Amino acid sequence: MDAVEFLGLERHGDGDFSLTVTEKLVTPGRFLFGGCGIGAAVAALEIASGRPCVWATAQYLSYAPLGADVQITTDLAVVGRRVTQARATLAVDDRDVVTVSAALGTGDLDAPPWTEMPAVPPPTECPRRDLPDWYRQSIFEHVETRVALGRRFHEIDGTPGSPRSALWARVPGHLTPSAATLGIVGDLVSGGATEPLGRRTRGRSLDNTIRVATLAPTEWILVDIHMHALVGGFGQGTAFLWSEEGILLGTASQTIVARVWADES
Repeated sequence: MDAVEFLGLERHGDGDFSLTVTEKLVTPGRFLFGGCGIGAAVAALEIASGRPCVWATAQYLSYAPLGADVQITTDLAVVGRRVTQARATLAVDDRDVVTVSAALGTGDLDAPPWTEMPAVPPPTECPRRDLPDWYRQSIFEHVETRVALGRRFHEIDGTPGSPRSALWARVPGHLTPSAATLGIVGDLVSGGATEPLGRRTRGRSLDNTIRVATLAPTEWILVDIHMHALVGGFGQGTAFLWSEEGILLGTASQTIVARVWADES
């Protein structure tokens, strides 16, 4: 299964696409998961431009509720010899919900990555991420996550922890790695404030930026989350995204609106 199939992305003409917000694409709040929004935009831009994504950033403006028909419009603003600078807009009933800017292209210069994957157990040796019942009937039933670094949900007891945590993530049935895939799993940064605070938090994404390195084949992706700051209710964090073989697939960074759960019991 690739990201286009998982998202249900359909093409209409050269630069127009659409998807329907189904249960597997929504947050527990029953609206389009931010990672699926940037993932759909990136997939559409790659198809429209015929070039691979290098970088993309999304700004989340509004909500696309469960069942909504989302229209995706692409604009190849500047097409160069090696790089295309482009934009995409996701809208519901003429109301913009996500805007995405991206660069797509290829080059010749390569070097080994200048960072290293953390030493964590393989996915099969890590416990499943335990989530509350109200997370059911959402994307979290379709993306399997296992705790590689940090505490499980029931272990959060008010004691502050490390700003670094990590999750193994996959779509059962295998979601082929792509820039769109990185956008989907990279949105897991939005829950990253729980570990350092030691309190169960919910995060609403304001943005999501992905940078693509090497799209190596892998069933599981390690989302290595580093939280940087939490000020005035706004958190900032970055995730390094690794293959099972330790290849850096890319990075994702976000600003989130973080709130402590009303009932932490």
